Amino acid sequence: MPQLRPSWELSLAGAALLVLVALGCALVRRPWARPVGAFAREFVVVMLLLALWQRIGGYVHTRVAGAQQHGTRIYELERTWGIPDELSLQQALLPYPDLVRGANTYYAYAHLNGMTIFLVWLWWRHRSSFPQVRNVVVLSTLACLLTQSVPVAPPRLLPELGFVDTALQFGQSVYGPYGSGIANQLAAMPSVHVGWAAIVGWYVWRNGAARWRVIGPVHTALTSYCVVVTANHWWLDGLVAIAYAVLAVLPARWFHRGSVRLSAAARRRWGTAATGRGDGPGSCTIPPTGPVPPTGPVLAPSGETVLCGETVPSGETPATPSVGAG
Repeated sequence: MPQLRPSWELSLAGAALLVLVALGCALVRRPWARPVGAFAREFVVVMLLLALWQRIGGYVHTRVAGAQQHGTRIYELERTWGIPDELSLQQALLPYPDLVRGANTYYAYAHLNGMTIFLVWLWWRHRSSFPQVRNVVVLSTLACLLTQSVPVAPPRLLPELGFVDTALQFGQSVYGPYGSGIANQLAAMPSVHVGWAAIVGWYVWRNGAARWRVIGPVHTALTSYCVVVTANHWWLDGLVAIAYAVLAVLPARWFHRGSVRLSAAARRRWGTAATGRGDGPGSCTIPPTGPVPPTGPVLAPSGETVLCGETVPSGETPATPSVGAG
C-alpha cells in the first residue's frame, strides 16, 4: 500500500472537489446521492485540516533556531523524571535488521494511511460517532500544530547522543538527509503520529466488534514503539500529543452538540418559511388538534353558506375554494 503524502495544494484541491461533489449531490434526486453528499461534506473538514497541517509544517521547517538545544533538553528532562531511555530501547533492536526494517515501514505507512482507513470505516459503520471523533482529531491536531511552531530536533538528528537514523541507514527514509525531503523534520514535539494512533486506538476499542476491537490498542502501542526505536520521537512527544487528544474530547462534544442544535434550528426555520402560515385569501388553516373541519360549503343555522371563513348570502352559489392559494 502506498503512503498517502499529498502536498498542501493537492489537499486543498481535494477539499474543493469534495465541496463540488456535495453541491452536485444536493441537486441530484437519486438514492446514492444522499450518502455520497454526506461523505463529501464530512471529509471536506478532514482535507482542509490536512492542508493546514502540511502548510504549517512547511513554515516550521524554516525555523531551526534552538531545535538541537530543545531536543537535548527534552532528553535530559526525561532522565530526570525517570522515563525509560529511548537510546537503550533502540540499541536493543539494532542487532535485528529485519525488525528494524519492519519498524521503519510501520512508521512510514501506518500513520496517514491508518487514519484515513479509520475515518472511512467510522463514517461507514458508526456514522453517529463520526462528527465528534472528527472534532477530536481536528482540535488535537491544531493544538499540535501550534506547539510545533517551536522547533524541536528528534533523536535521529542528535547522533552525538548515540542515536541512529534507522530509516536513512536502511534506505527507507521518507525525509532523506536533514535539510531535504517533503516533511518537516523539526516538528518532533508533540508527535502527531502518537496522537492520531491514540485516537484510533480508543475509538476502535469503543466502536469495533468484540473480535476486532483489539486492533485499535495494538496500533497505538506499535506506533508508540516504532516512533521511539526509529529515533523519530521522544517519549514526551507522544505523551503531550495524547494529552492534547484527551483534552479535546470535551470541547469536541460541545461543538458537536452546538452544531446539532444549530442544524435543527435552521431546519425548523426553513421548514416554517417553506410551508407558510396559510393565511392568504381563499385558504383555510386547519387547527393542529381536534376534529378536522369540513372542506366543502357548510350551511349555517341562518341559512347562509360559510366557505373557508367567508359568508355567502343565501341563494348564491359559492365559488370553489383554492385551498392553500396565496
